[in-house]
This record gives sequence, C-alpha cells and structure tokens, in this order.
Amino acid sequence: MKKLFFSLFLSIASLVAFAQNPIDGSWKGSRETPNGTFEVNYTFKAEGNKLTGTWKTQFGETTLEEGLIDGKKISYSISLNGNKMSYTGEIVSDKEIVLKSERGEMKITKQ
Repeated sequence: MKKLFFSLFLSIASLVAFAQNPIDGSWKGSRETPNGTFEVNYTFKAEGNKLTGTWKTQFGETTLEEGLIDGKKISYSISLNGNKMSYTGEIVSDKEIVLKSERGEMKITKQ
C-alpha cells in the first residue's frame, strides 16, 4: 500500500513539475500602420517569473530581453537595428494577450 501511494505521489509531482505554462508556445498578431499591416510572430517560454522567447517580423528576428511575468501581466523589451523598444501586456486568456508599446496596442492569439 505504501508503494502505491509513493508511486502515485511521484506521478503527480512529475506532472506538476513538467506542466506547461499557458503562455508557452507560438503567438501571432497584426495591426494596421500608415505603411500597411504590421505582422508579428512570437515564441514565448515561461520559467517561473522569467519570460524568454523570440520576436519575428518582416524587419527581422530577435530574442526577448528583460522578460518578466507577474500574474497576468508581462513585460519585455527587444533590440533591433540599434533600437530598443519596451512592451507590456496582459494575458486575457490562454489564447489571447493584449500588448502595448510606444507604437500602440496589439492583440495576439495563440497558434
């Protein structure tokens, strides 16, 4: 009986340890600009309160910097061609995040 409970405990502990954060994965969004549609693809990975990943657009690809998660709030910055931009966001659901930067607001959805 003790072996059964111990095995069950290890199984549950393993599932919790390897559970994926809902933000993990590929996300996509777009917004209209004076120069046309701006499309962006993200890959996010949460590790505790640290957010890592990539940002990819028609202008290039770069890694997220200074990424943080605080409950449903996220923040990070990107550097591309010598320019640094900061972003904040709110996780609306497992499938939607609203991002804000100095250039405006964009809704991204999980792919």
